[in-house]
Amino acid sequence: MVAILDFGSQYGQLIARRVREHNVYSRIFQPGITAKELSTLGVRGIILSGGPASVYDKNAPRCDEKIFELGVPILGICYGMQLGCQVLGAEVIPAEKREYGRTKLTILDKSDLFAALPDSITAWASHGDQVGKLGKDFARLASTETCPYAAVRHKKKRFFGVQFHPEVSHTPKGTVILKNFLYDICKCSGDWKMSDFVNEAVEEIRKRVGSAAVICGLSGGVDSSVVATLVHKAAGNQLVCIFVDNGLLRKNERENVVSTFRNHFHIDLRVVDWSKQFLKALAGVTDPQQKRKIIGSEFIKAFKSEAAKIPDAKFLAQGTLYPDVIESGHKDGNLAASIKLHHNVGGLPAELGFKLIEPLRELFKDDVRLVGEYLGLPADVIWRHPFPGPGLAVRIIGEVTPERLEILRAADEIVIDEIKSAGLYRKVAQALAVLVPVCTVGVMGDERSYENVIAVRAVETTDFMTADFSHIPYEVLGTISSRIINEVRGVNRVVYDISSKPPATIEWE
Repeated sequence: MVAILDFGSQYGQLIARRVREHNVYSRIFQPGITAKELSTLGVRGIILSGGPASVYDKNAPRCDEKIFELGVPILGICYGMQLGCQVLGAEVIPAEKREYGRTKLTILDKSDLFAALPDSITAWASHGDQVGKLGKDFARLASTETCPYAAVRHKKKRFFGVQFHPEVSHTPKGTVILKNFLYDICKCSGDWKMSDFVNEAVEEIRKRVGSAAVICGLSGGVDSSVVATLVHKAAGNQLVCIFVDNGLLRKNERENVVSTFRNHFHIDLRVVDWSKQFLKALAGVTDPQQKRKIIGSEFIKAFKSEAAKIPDAKFLAQGTLYPDVIESGHKDGNLAASIKLHHNVGGLPAELGFKLIEPLRELFKDDVRLVGEYLGLPADVIWRHPFPGPGLAVRIIGEVTPERLEILRAADEIVIDEIKSAGLYRKVAQALAVLVPVCTVGVMGDERSYENVIAVRAVETTDFMTADFSHIPYEVLGTISSRIINEVRGVNRVVYDISSKPPATIEWE
């Protein structure tokens, strides 16, 4: 394993993903983890991430300086380089000219970190400070026009530092640099595979649950589907899945989930139809936060009603992923901002009195899809676009009514159908339709119409923390618009959302 100490970098998760792409297992830790704790984990290497702070800030994050005595290779990236160099005796200064964006990196030493690379490469920089004086214990490995010490190596300690970001795609040869660090410097074997993860997870689940029953809240999305299949492989008939029909689902959603898990995988699946209760509670509500609270409260009621019928149920399996943990914030002082409280790291287990099983907690979405493929899940489940827990309620701006739900369901089906028909579904990270709470004037059948507006949203992203709008071909957008207006009663106008995240979010509410 390679440990990544995260100093609040926006690329912390990306570093972990890049390491795993080289078949080396990685985990992200808070910088406060001690050298002793790391040594007990048997780490082969340590990566110090970048971060927004300056090493001279009063509350700048630090690491246990004893990690430099562990004898394992350490790679410092950006802030991580500055911190490591400062600890080991070099001087960090504000750069005369800050570097942001692409820069030309001149390589001066190809003996280890930059082996098999040309004399110069393109690198992505983002820093205001840099190393000003190295001292006799460091060797210079690379430079840029404005940064003389863009990469360094300590002559006695096994520390390497780079003042750019090898983990981002804007550093095209960055994957080679990371591979050199992992294989040639850390001597990692590169034999970590998803099959290893599955076998270990199955064994761990079996030991933990014993003969007790395990409940899994199944939504039909990739995360909960993979968890259900994984736990079923470990616990067999001890697993009971609960699917709550909240009346806010996509068209044929309930039927598809039942067909896949009850009929194909032969999993004990209980369906709770709570749609009337959800719609009654949402009547007249327009505030999006209030909608979410109501839906969360009703979901717990629905889930409880079925869970109480399952004898000897002691465990709850959830599809919590590593980004969920990061975005929700850590109790131990996570330096990344607490962006949102995810439903599956919230209060449900405490409400029900269950012990929690989260076998995907250390994985990213890409990893989860690989697990799903290994477990034999259908491709349409593995590659399904994300769908929000509150369902279509957060894609209807304003009050949620049965009539408005039917309009949005029909429009949503057309959007997904045409995206798939154009061969774009795997290229687009998420596509959706939104029902806007305004009506506009139109002409239909030579008569004036005054009907609803549907907004179409499609984004491209790898981590869903940032996203760009998808450049859907005009002819595809034209087909989507034409079909919605002609086939969905109550709609006379379709618009396309070209906002990026940030400043917008992917969902509208």
